[in-house]
Amino acid sequence: QLQLVESGGGLVQPGGSLRLSCVASGSTLDAYAIIWFRQAPGEEREGVSCINKNDGGSRYADSVKGRFTISRDNTKNTVYLQMNSLKPEEKAVYYCAADIVCSLVYSEYEEEYASWGQGTQVTVSA
Repeated sequence: QLQLVESGGGLVQPGGSLRLSCVASGSTLDAYAIIWFRQAPGEEREGVSCINKNDGGSRYADSVKGRFTISRDNTKNTVYLQMNSLKPEEKAVYYCAADIVCSLVYSEYEEEYASWGQGTQVTVSA
């Protein structure tokens, strides 16, 4: 059974950078597209970026284009999210999820995703 674990969150000043990691176990990551979501308190979960399972193609939310970069290293069963020029409003819990397709549209249908990580907190503050 696929399990995902995120890491790399923390406190960073506005304009700073963080790199999040999503490490898979129990199954090979290359069978899945991986999606990064984030959820701020009182807000809905939103898709930030995703990467295809095969060709490395990716998508980004308009709000992060040019600042965030998603990548995957299937030899390490890991997907990364490099986040640059972070803004205070991007404070949230960041989750990775495994799916068949690379889509930034969050589905509340429980069976949509093969697995979710537990989340990692990102705080952007001076």
